[in-house]
Amino acid sequence: MRSFTGSLLALALTVTIALAQTAPPAPDTAPAAPTAGAPAAPRTPGGPGAPGAARATRPPTFSSAPQPVFPIPPAITKPVTFSCGAAKKGATALTASSVYSESAAGWDIKTTPKVEGGICSSDKPFYFSMALPEGNYRITVAFGGNEESVNTVRTEARRLTLEGVAVKAKATVTKSFDVNTRVAEFNNPDGTPNKVRLKSREYGNLNWDNKLTIEFNGTNPSFHSIEITPLVGAKAEPVVYLAGDSTMVDQDTDPGASWGQQLPRFFLPGIVIANHAESGETSASFQGELRFPKVMSVIKPGDYFFMQFNHNDQKPGAVPLDRYKEILASFAAQVRAKGATPVIVTAQHRRTFDASGHVTNSLADYPQAARDVAAANNIALIDLTAMSKVLYEAEGPEGAKHLFNGTDITHFNNYGAYELARCVVHGIREAKLPIAKFLDPTVPDFDPAKFDPFEKFALPGSPNGRRPGGPPLPVDDQL
Repeated sequence: MRSFTGSLLALALTVTIALAQTAPPAPDTAPAAPTAGAPAAPRTPGGPGAPGAARATRPPTFSSAPQPVFPIPPAITKPVTFSCGAAKKGATALTASSVYSESAAGWDIKTTPKVEGGICSSDKPFYFSMALPEGNYRITVAFGGNEESVNTVRTEARRLTLEGVAVKAKATVTKSFDVNTRVAEFNNPDGTPNKVRLKSREYGNLNWDNKLTIEFNGTNPSFHSIEITPLVGAKAEPVVYLAGDSTMVDQDTDPGASWGQQLPRFFLPGIVIANHAESGETSASFQGELRFPKVMSVIKPGDYFFMQFNHNDQKPGAVPLDRYKEILASFAAQVRAKGATPVIVTAQHRRTFDASGHVTNSLADYPQAARDVAAANNIALIDLTAMSKVLYEAEGPEGAKHLFNGTDITHFNNYGAYELARCVVHGIREAKLPIAKFLDPTVPDFDPAKFDPFEKFALPGSPNGRRPGGPPLPVDDQL
């Protein structure tokens, strides 16, 4: 497919894709309705059209209401520190009455910890937010309290960043992690303003706003202080941008989860994960809804662009194979023109087995097409299709059910998303990507055939990934 990487064709393809996406395809919870005169999709046993595979759904909802607009807060140019109780030199004091507003950092989503003796703690999850402009930030937390605690931290819409930080009573353990915040607005190459076309489910999402939100969870979550440092100038770091569908997106609420949402947990500070995936996306609609142009407006030399499309592209009337290949090649060419590195991730299998316990292919020829594009254009490849087959078959038809969200055969719970993220991390190592040096060395490399036992998996549920008072999450868009 080298012939499709030229700048002239890339421009023409971009225009074609944008014009074609007036009605993006449905999210991957049911087969798309066939176009007029087209044959209906076959209902293969256990395939995406099988009875009970998922609830029927309408196309993604684009609200007639204007997209939310958030005031742009002032940028911070140096570290900002918050301390529990009496303010220490150079820090802002946090008290039980420190409630978040657009002008003041504090407790959010109707949660408030106890603040006493220089410790912020609770017996249930709580949230801290600060108004910040779009960008990348390092968060440093001094964990600890009067009791033993095990601290798990998520940011924004339930992105897992720290897992199980154990602290003994009256001890302190300091940990850092990096986080990306974003807004829908961006500038076109000519400087004119533009905006990502958000779905209605994203209106109440904690991702698309001018603030940073941190969820403290676990057993007796407790900390002494939080420091927030802007990663700009000499402190700027490589960013890994994720582009894909509902199997990669930051799922708003439990029990749903995705591998893209769990991926930050496996990196040390030094790499930022910016998850731009969204439910229902095809490779074409990712351009048509201006998500790809948004990424192109902020991507810089040294960054990465991971793209995983398949589940929605393959639906009747969505994205034919030849066009799918063109789009992936075009994305890669444009990413490279920015001095960044494209990476193709083939889609994970659905949970479909034959009578002998082997995974059946419900992804059609799209994984091979993605491999072909990667090979023809010398693009790094992470073969999640192959690894998920090994994982599911190792778990077995019954055990594999533990990976998925209820009876769904496509979307994951926390356990499944975590295991798939470990597969992707293994793929990063196999592909010898330079970012592998930032992987957490305390987590050993992963063999999908030797999965983490479900019975031993423990990750506290996250109470929310949405702002209170925002529009409810549409039932059909939950997955």
